Amino acid sequence: MTVKQISVFLENRPGKLAEFTDVLSENNVDLRALSLAEAEDFGIARIIVNDVYNASTVLKDAGYVFSVTKVLAVEMPDEPGALSRVMRILGNQEVNLEYMYAFTSRKKGTAYMILRVEDNQKAAEVLKKEGICPICQDELEEL
Repeated sequence: MTVKQISVFLENRPGKLAEFTDVLSENNVDLRALSLAEAEDFGIARIIVNDVYNASTVLKDAGYVFSVTKVLAVEMPDEPGALSRVMRILGNQEVNLEYMYAFTSRKKGTAYMILRVEDNQKAAEVLKKEGICPICQDELEEL
């Protein structure tokens, strides 16, 4: 049960993120989550969107360099300790976390984490056993 994340390489210059988000908005691509990491000359925008196919087509047509990666999206209570619990569960089962970022929705009391792990299947199974269920692409698109 994974979702698709698009990682887009952007020049690390003023205005480039605005151009990128303009391209998405002008083509009705709605961002669900965004993480921006930087290096000296470029940045990587990791995005979760409402329509991966449309976003990929739009980005390709606009000349962006990007990749699509399967990641886990996990729903959890929006309360102190919830993230710590998820991290403890994964760590106790030797699931290595490469990176993560959070987003919220209109669903009160709920938070979401995007998790990039070495083994999506193992992470999903470990979390499910503890009552934490990853959400699928269709569920994510409805948020």
